[in-house]
Amino acid sequence: MTTNATSLFKPFSLGKLQLPTRIVMAPMTRSFSPEGIPGDDVAAYYGRRAAQDLGLIITEGTSVNREAARNDPKVPVFHGEEALAGWKKTVEAAHAHGCPIWPQLWHVGALPNPTISWRPSSPFESPSGAYKPSRSNGKAMSESDVRDCIEAFAKAARDAMNIGFDGVEIHGAHGYLIDQFFWDGSNHRDDHYGGENIAQRSRFAAEVIAAIRRATSADFPICIRLSQWKQQDFAAKLAPTPEAMEAWLRPLVDAGADVLHCSQRRFWEAEFEGSDLNFAAWARKLTGKPVITVGSVGLSGEFIAAFRGEASQPASLDTLMERFERGDFDLVAVGRALITDPAWASKVKAGQWESLTAFDPASLASLY
Repeated sequence: MTTNATSLFKPFSLGKLQLPTRIVMAPMTRSFSPEGIPGDDVAAYYGRRAAQDLGLIITEGTSVNREAARNDPKVPVFHGEEALAGWKKTVEAAHAHGCPIWPQLWHVGALPNPTISWRPSSPFESPSGAYKPSRSNGKAMSESDVRDCIEAFAKAARDAMNIGFDGVEIHGAHGYLIDQFFWDGSNHRDDHYGGENIAQRSRFAAEVIAAIRRATSADFPICIRLSQWKQQDFAAKLAPTPEAMEAWLRPLVDAGADVLHCSQRRFWEAEFEGSDLNFAAWARKLTGKPVITVGSVGLSGEFIAAFRGEASQPASLDTLMERFERGDFDLVAVGRALITDPAWASKVKAGQWESLTAFDPASLASLY
């Protein structure tokens, strides 16, 4: 591999926030926070990567203050004095190396975790009690539940700002709660949080974003992670056309989203027929907002396969750089490559292609 990736190491401005490079550590669930409390090992894990030419870290998903917001007791929470103290140490570990950091605020909705038997103390909740067509798990949220959940996101964002995070990302992808509101396969509500079209079903997400904006400062970046695909249905399409995509994204931008994080299983795949633009490129074209592309960057295999035990080899960045340099996206998120090798970005910067490490699924068993 002889890719020239120099342009990935130019700074980028998000309002007053200066990112030193264009490489983002993607949020990846690690489940190493017993009782939901991130410890010193979590801070050290992010600190090791902050020291290696990253422009931004987005933490693993961390749950807002709702009893059923997570489906794993080792997923970190973002509420309570002890958890917030742990997150403050993580902020300090990243900032020690000059790397900005955002938490990813999360609610899993009704999505079960098939790998464990643990259940939260309250029933799982979702727009209509379903997590995919004809599959329920828990209860349908009342309007009071919806309002309280919106406030929980806003409170978490305010706490993030107060303990030193540089912005927040809302998890609106991959079949979790916000995505369950977007999707007609799981949102069958007949109130103003439901609807026949994607613009109507975007109302919950838009209200979360607006509440976060009110709870934080005007220059505190708000990002939302989005996907067409879901764990429940890889082929799902919230927006089958560019017109539908604009109807989906516009309410989010109007509510105050500053950045759109566009998740694909493979970043190089075209979003619509007749164009090679990927999801991020279309989002940028339709909204004018900065976008992050993500999906198997730098590796030969896509990440769902990792959970089936499949390894991935280092892959060329030629296609990524071609699209980046023509202006398709502003930032590039890297996931599994950074789990196996904290120095991945620094090696790319130095052109040390031969020293890039293959992704080994065994690395998921430790927090290195």
